[in-house]
Amino acid sequence: MGGAMTEAPPRSEDTSTRGGELLARWERLPFTSAHRRAFQILGTGTFFDSFDTVALAVTLTAVTSTMHIGLGDAGLLISAGYVGQIAGALGLGWASERYGRRPVFLASMALFGVAALLAAAAWSGLSLGLFRLVQGIGLGAEVPVAAALFNELVRGRARGRSVMLYETSFTLGNMAASLVAAALFGLLHDEATWRTMLALGAIPLLVALWARPRLVESPRFLISRGRTAEAGRLVTAMEAETLRKGNQLEPAEAPIAPDTRATRLAEIFSAQYLRRTMMIWTVWFTTYFTLWGLTTWLPSLLVNEGGMHPATASLASAGLQAINVALVVTIALTVDRLGRRFWITLGYAVSALGAAIGALVTWSGQTQSPVGLIALAVPVLLGVNAVAPIAFMYTGELYPTRMRAWGTMAASSFRNVGAVLAPAVIGWILDGDGGMAALYLMFLTTLVVGLAVFWAFGPETAREKLESLAS
Repeated sequence: MGGAMTEAPPRSEDTSTRGGELLARWERLPFTSAHRRAFQILGTGTFFDSFDTVALAVTLTAVTSTMHIGLGDAGLLISAGYVGQIAGALGLGWASERYGRRPVFLASMALFGVAALLAAAAWSGLSLGLFRLVQGIGLGAEVPVAAALFNELVRGRARGRSVMLYETSFTLGNMAASLVAAALFGLLHDEATWRTMLALGAIPLLVALWARPRLVESPRFLISRGRTAEAGRLVTAMEAETLRKGNQLEPAEAPIAPDTRATRLAEIFSAQYLRRTMMIWTVWFTTYFTLWGLTTWLPSLLVNEGGMHPATASLASAGLQAINVALVVTIALTVDRLGRRFWITLGYAVSALGAAIGALVTWSGQTQSPVGLIALAVPVLLGVNAVAPIAFMYTGELYPTRMRAWGTMAASSFRNVGAVLAPAVIGWILDGDGGMAALYLMFLTTLVVGLAVFWAFGPETAREKLESLAS
């Protein structure tokens, strides 16, 4: 793995100079129709990633009752999708560096959609788990490669705002899944509800077909592979659109040295990038272990521990996600000014404080009411929901173009490691004697580790060009 994964084509000095000029011209472009289409298409993929995760979470009690699955097996069922995501992220990460961000994104969307239909038609807990695993392969590639592509499309000075607004689609997917589930529980019986929710995950297949002629490739990827003619046509077309709409183009800055080195998978462990790699892997794992662990189990806890009706539990989850939408928009409007370190540190701190309070309160046994369960979950979820969307953008800022998608996919696989472990560990804790207090103590320990590692090794990346950050 340490050798060159892809052979970089020979480049003359003229080709490198041409690539640098194109990057400088790209960095002056405002938000064009190509940006908007990418925003919509990539955002749709991210939307259905979160929709699908919450779809199973909010219908888990219905799935377990109709499929006759116990709590331990329910945790394994949740984990199956995340195992697939690990395989998808690692297996297709190299493909996005060799063949491009665009084809990998479209292929992963199609795979995700087909597997969703199969999952909706599952006839047993085992078949459902297998189809969810296959579906996870598509999801594991789709979300990180979408984040890498959008990161590379927007200019440095407003990258934080643009990418974070795009990331609101993730939170909107969570909220939509909860609302749709609440409506379906009121209209259909339990089995029809969960099958319908999973079938909605097939929509990305239609989106992939629609997006194929409309989604542009990353100009940074094209330049890195020596395809400057294609990149030049894209830049020229977007400049012409800007002028046609009556906008002025700023003078291009000095040429930006393009990344033209070959991709090596093992380079993320080189002396230059090892600290960044270990830091960001820790951020992904600790954030998503907490986020997915609490998100996937909260609706079931509200039903089983708090006595809520499943439809009411779904509405409560939607209310939490509505708060998260406002939070992500606030971050988007301030992350370029306040910085990535400010928001990641604050998110960890709020979540850890909430987990500490949760451990103390649950130890006293005062949390059997639905209101109490929700009140304890809110600060923990708010904190990690601040860190999670930043992680996609931040990871792409840590690596150069030759391994940006691979680095993002490798790092994002650790969110899936956390998501595989969390449901199973939580199911084991809840089946044991530790109860909710042990659960919150586990979250507290996880979050403190994440905060300490990030604070020690996480650089600030706000408002810088990607080429400058990765050098």
